[in-house]
Amino acid sequence: MENKFPGGVWPVMLTPYNEKQEIDYNALEQLVDWYIKEGVSGLFAVCQSSEMFYLSLEERIKLSKEVVKAAAGRVPVIASGHVSDSFEDQVTEINEIAKTGVDAVILITNRLAGEDESDEIWLENCKRLLEKIDPDIPLGFYECPYPYKRLISVENIKWCADTGRFFFLKDTCCDTGEIRKKLKAIEGSNLKLYNANSSTLLESLKDGATGYSGVMANFHPSLYAWLCKNYEKISAEDLSDLLTITSLIERQYYPVNAKYYLKTFENLSMTTVCRVKEEDGLTETFKKEISALNRISKNLIVKYVD
Repeated sequence: MENKFPGGVWPVMLTPYNEKQEIDYNALEQLVDWYIKEGVSGLFAVCQSSEMFYLSLEERIKLSKEVVKAAAGRVPVIASGHVSDSFEDQVTEINEIAKTGVDAVILITNRLAGEDESDEIWLENCKRLLEKIDPDIPLGFYECPYPYKRLISVENIKWCADTGRFFFLKDTCCDTGEIRKKLKAIEGSNLKLYNANSSTLLESLKDGATGYSGVMANFHPSLYAWLCKNYEKISAEDLSDLLTITSLIERQYYPVNAKYYLKTFENLSMTTVCRVKEEDGLTETFKKEISALNRISKNLIVKYVD
């Protein structure tokens, strides 16, 4: 099976809610349209930014279906929702997500072994899980930082790449040296690496990374799309520096701040309601910082994108 997932930007999608904390599917459709208008290459639904650990299995399934429906074939859609602790529940949720029409199901690396367990145990659990998944279902990995960050070892990523079943790696190691090792391990395979980290993105693209899949694609994805296409240009260095500094906003009050940005400056009919954080935690100072980010973003878009 050939990897047909394009390079470029794959935003980690937000989940819009109404004031009752119910998923707002009208706002979701608007959000999908906005991402695509901004030039993304694909959509990563039901991930940590989607608050997947706070969604029921039924909600994760419906959310995946609705994103696929809203995308309508314009870009590919991948989804995770792989949150359970027990092996049996993981098998169930992975196979249910696979039925939603997504182009790949993404496995969460920290679900395959405990924090104190070895890479050998991780690989044995991975092998056991693969036996329970239809071999025709394209798979991927996400090094999700919650509830703990489990980076895939170079040896394990090579084994997974050699199976031919894995197509997408959302890498969160934030280390150019480790990224180079992973890129070497997956060279020539179906598995492609998408960096989640802004500060190492440009260097990783030059080293052979396929694209970007990170939080900041919820603020100014068109700038990341430009960088992914033009990383060899001299001007890419200046943009990369600015994107690195502006990416510090993700440490502020995410994902509430991203919803505020989209509601206030992109005119999406989205509330700032989240399940993972109280919306009241977005202070007036935080809002001023988001306003500053918007001004910087719009100026950069005029310079690079328009």
